[in-house]
Order: sequence, then C-alpha cells, then structure tokens
Amino acid sequence: MKKKRRKKSKSLKLLEYYAAYLIILIARIVPFKVVKVVGNSLGDLLFFLGKKRRNIAIENLGHAFKGEKSEEEIRHLARQSCGSFFLSFLEIIKLRFMFTKTVFLKGAESPVKNLVELFRKAKKIHDESGGCIFVAPHIGNWEIIPHICSSVGIPVDIVARPLDNEYVEKLIYADRTLSGQALIPKKNALFALRQTLKQGRSIGMLPDQSTMKGLLIDFFGRKATTTPVPAILALSYKRPVVVLACCRKEGDYQYEGFVSDPIWPGEYTDKKDEIKRITEEMTRRMESVIRKYPGQYLWIHNRWKTYKGKKEFLS
Repeated sequence: MKKKRRKKSKSLKLLEYYAAYLIILIARIVPFKVVKVVGNSLGDLLFFLGKKRRNIAIENLGHAFKGEKSEEEIRHLARQSCGSFFLSFLEIIKLRFMFTKTVFLKGAESPVKNLVELFRKAKKIHDESGGCIFVAPHIGNWEIIPHICSSVGIPVDIVARPLDNEYVEKLIYADRTLSGQALIPKKNALFALRQTLKQGRSIGMLPDQSTMKGLLIDFFGRKATTTPVPAILALSYKRPVVVLACCRKEGDYQYEGFVSDPIWPGEYTDKKDEIKRITEEMTRRMESVIRKYPGQYLWIHNRWKTYKGKKEFLS
C-alpha cells in the first residue's frame, strides 16, 4: 500500500515561501555570470553528494552513448546535467520579470532576441492549424518557452504538476497567468486539454518523463514508457504536434531555439498504430535535440524506469 505523504504545516510552507522569495530577489539582482557560477556550484553539490541521482545520470548516459563516449566523458556530461538543472530555474528567475519589456525582447543585447524571431514559425503553425500541441523535452531552459510563445502572441495553456506549497506556487507561477498563459494541473488533465484545443488555443507539454500509462517507444536505443496524450489529441482534433526546445549556447549568454516542422496526423487504418507513429516521431525529434546538447538534458530523471506487471497502453 502506498504511504500517504504528510501534509506540510503552515509554518513550514511560509518558511519555504520566504526562502524562495529571497532566492528570487538575489537572482534578479546579480549578473548572469554569477547566476551561472551558482547554478554550476549547486550542480556540483548534487553530483558529488547525491549518489542516487549521480548514478542514475551516469547509467542513463552510459546506455545512451554506449560505444560513442568514454567513461570520463559520461561523468562530465552527468555533472553538466546536474548544473543545467539548477541553472534552468535560476535563469528563469532572472529573466521572467523582464519578458514584459519590449526593449528586452527585441534589444540587440537581449539573450532571447533570436528566439523571438524563430518562434514566429511556431506562431505561424499555431495560426494556420487553429492551435497546436507543443511538446518540449527537459533540456536547456524549458521554462523560457512559454514566455517566448506568449511574447509572439501564441495563446498557450501549460500542463504542470501543482506544487505542494500554495504560497510558493503563487509566487512562481503568478507571472505566467498575468502574461495570458493558463496552467492545467497534470493529474486528469485530458478533459481540460480538449477544451483548450476546442477554444483555438495551443497546449504546452513536457512529455519525456516515465509514466505507468505509456507506450513503449525507442529512445536512445532503449524502450521507454512515453505518454501517448499528445498523439491522442492530435488525432482527435486534427492538430499538429510541434517539438520545441531552448538550449544555452556556449559562453555568450545566448540561446539556440528549436521549432520542428509540424507532425500531422495522417490517414490510417489502425488508430493505435497512428498514435504510436506520432509518438515515435515526436520522440525521435526530441532525441535529435538532446544529442546536440547532451550536457543540458535531465539525465538525473529515471527515464527508463520499469513498472512491475505493466502492459503497454492501448494494447
């Protein structure tokens, strides 16, 4: 029997809130160079002290790049991945309050200027299809993507797991709702996602986590349970799946964006086969981005987790 998680006391929640507020305040003030140093330092702490996560990352990378990278290179990528995890959240703290400023988005020195131009392709796909299913892997800074979508005029609803501290959640997510984004709780989200597409809005999802209710899809040469929800929605509402990503360039505090061509549902004789085809194509495109920036992917997640007695979803 699964143990119930103890509810946090109000005093603990408030303590977490003030700690988060202090971190946000400091991250906004210090320059990007300091943010990068702090993120990498926290990553090193996780790598050297967090044995479980370190081992998961090294094992995942070892399988993914077997015969391609040495043990030393694998450990280096695992360490980079830990730093990237912390850097993603420190960066978005630094950037998010600036997204409402036009000069920040379009200025010559803006770290996101090229993303704004690139994501006009995503806006065109959204406009022509009447709403898309945008999917992104946990790579680089995935938290920037909803802000860029909003800045180019894409109405997008984001699927997210609610935090267990309502004070911290309001602090972190308030800016999203102010910019026109809506948050959909991850649990039992399918009905809300359907309503979103019916209204002509787009959906934003991070579908690269292991899940009990998933299809077994090849990912870096191994079968990984992958949610079929993007493909089911694409098929049900004749909307495309589009892979997005935002990765850090080396050294200049700029980002490289990725906007894939749309993956449209096609003619089919078997609905299950078409769902699997779309999911496989989505996964393949995410893998191609990860291969370009392997040190920025969330290898510390147990992506290839196995489930006792699991039968493939839709089988």
